Amino acid sequence: MTTPTPTCRRVRPDTTFDGLQGFNYFEGISAQSTGATGLCMHMLVIPPGGRAKAHLHEAHETAIYVIGGEAEMWFGEDLGEYMTVRAGDFLYIPAGMPHLPANRSTTEPCVAVLARTDPNEQERVVLRPDLDALLARRTGSEP
Repeated sequence: MTTPTPTCRRVRPDTTFDGLQGFNYFEGISAQSTGATGLCMHMLVIPPGGRAKAHLHEAHETAIYVIGGEAEMWFGEDLGEYMTVRAGDFLYIPAGMPHLPANRSTTEPCVAVLARTDPNEQERVVLRPDLDALLARRTGSEP
């Protein structure tokens, strides 16, 4: 049996999928949608007040470009570091870095394009409920 030769593919973000992280993603480029072997790329809209579950991506890097709105992110081994990203910002997350993004706005969504070096997107997502609980205690908010 021969493997088909890869070719160019167009993907419209008409389909969403539920990520383990707690967000819905617009399907883009992945092993499942195009046969990609080294990357995935999706669009994410974090609704006002939306918050992910603490997680990391084992052995895979993440690059994000924020198209609109603003998001905050706690990151690091104990989620002890914090940053805000806004429309026009690029964000790099190293492989294995625990992080938890959220949208503090009560009115505006945050829209971003995400790319990872894992073509299967959800296979190597590791949830960290211990960090959700730790951050909730530190900030006085619900995970």
